[in-house]
Amino acid sequence: MRARGAATVGAGLAPARLARPIRPGERIHVVGAAGAGASAAALLAAWAGAEVDGCDPGGPSSYTPALDAAGIHVAATHDASHVVHGQPERLAVTKALTAINPDHPELVAARGSGIPVEPWQQVVADAAYGRLLVGVAGTHGKSTTSGWLVHVLTAAGADPGAFVGALLPASLTGLGLPATARQGRGAPFVVEADEYAGNFDPYHPDVIVLTSAEWDHPDVFEDRAAVLAAFEAWIRAAAVVVTARGQTPVLVANVADDGVAEICGRLGDWPGHLIATRLASGTGETAPMPALATRLGPATALDARITALEPEKTVLEVSGLDATPVAVTLRSAGRHNAANALGVAGAALALGIAPEAIADGLGSFEGVGRRLECKGEARGVVVYDDYAHHPTAIRETLAAVRQREPGRRVWAVYEPLTFHRTASLLEAFAAVLATADAVAVADIWAGRDPDTTITSSVELAAGVAMRRPLIPVAAPGSVEATASWLAREVREGDAVLVMGGGRSYRIGELLLERLTARGDA
Repeated sequence: MRARGAATVGAGLAPARLARPIRPGERIHVVGAAGAGASAAALLAAWAGAEVDGCDPGGPSSYTPALDAAGIHVAATHDASHVVHGQPERLAVTKALTAINPDHPELVAARGSGIPVEPWQQVVADAAYGRLLVGVAGTHGKSTTSGWLVHVLTAAGADPGAFVGALLPASLTGLGLPATARQGRGAPFVVEADEYAGNFDPYHPDVIVLTSAEWDHPDVFEDRAAVLAAFEAWIRAAAVVVTARGQTPVLVANVADDGVAEICGRLGDWPGHLIATRLASGTGETAPMPALATRLGPATALDARITALEPEKTVLEVSGLDATPVAVTLRSAGRHNAANALGVAGAALALGIAPEAIADGLGSFEGVGRRLECKGEARGVVVYDDYAHHPTAIRETLAAVRQREPGRRVWAVYEPLTFHRTASLLEAFAAVLATADAVAVADIWAGRDPDTTITSSVELAAGVAMRRPLIPVAAPGSVEATASWLAREVREGDAVLVMGGGRSYRIGELLLERLTARGDA
């Protein structure tokens, strides 16, 4: 299956441009406003003084209560009348829509009226105009790292604005309820910067955090080389804008990741400063400093080693945060989150946060929504929920659950996110799921897929069963059917890890409801 490319996925959208201020009273209509990113764009635009409304036929979501609280009306249908009668000055839309329906009636009506049609990321960039922009990018860990940085900056009194692709806890949003946006009044503004089809192109950050880089999104990237080239081009484009303002860009790079180290090695002529973060391997070795550091002179290094991996905590010894090594105790599990913590520390240092405040903030972070989120326990079965939808993310999240729940039988319950990703990485998905003690694969969530015939959940489950014929493996069907099947199969002492995009979060919720009801019977 060949990649369609960013131009096809974003057909009909205006190209990315430099950010500009949102005008008070500017009328903005957000198509698909119940999504994680689009809802944040709507909130941030409204806080900037725009008149915002939206539409989404998917109905209420976990992101819409914040819109309701802000007084942003979201119609329950798509309709060209939203454009014809509402006469917005611009439409903001997700590429998940243009990927499958570039001639959507609202988009056609807007173009016919000369109304700009832009990705919602452009609205977020405009809302951040004039602030010190921090972009958190990478194949994995963007939401956790972004949310963690927002927490550290907030605790240190920096009052950041933010867009994060997962629900921030109510304590961080200032709204009294969870949301994917934070207004803030301080200089920093944190954005989760997604590489898919150029989604990060409207952002030109002063500080970039690069967590990881490997092949994903096979509908737009042919291979790993294409992914790395996209990250490199974006880093270079940001530097052009930042240096034109007379400032020095900063790259906080997890050089222990092979893809990130390779990108850094290509940036010998890059005009900024490198903060290289390196989590020691199991042998205690640290990753070498990439070629970029030798071109720039001495780069800042943040090195760490894990001194304890316990159910309720991970303990790090961090060098480079202060004059002497600092012990930091994290509430999060998993080596991947220890690496994310170093990225947060590097960005916070670049923003002038004191080392002791960074250490305190790293240790007090409790996480964001759907990132190793414990949903509850019923009849001795504990249920976790996570957005993992790539083989590497599944591997790391399974390891984190085993850290949290030693001795339990661990279920990997996965709703594959998109047919193209599942088909392209089928063998890798099967191999990593087979490392669990029991597996259930729900129906694939199509998302932006134009072709839903190229693979199936049954095919993926068969690949797992071929590798582990003696463990429970099934493809029960829908989210609801998967929850019902699990309620019959799990036993006291199990840990169930639900993963994926789409509606996978409902599996854990429904499973707990069914187990609780069975216990009450």
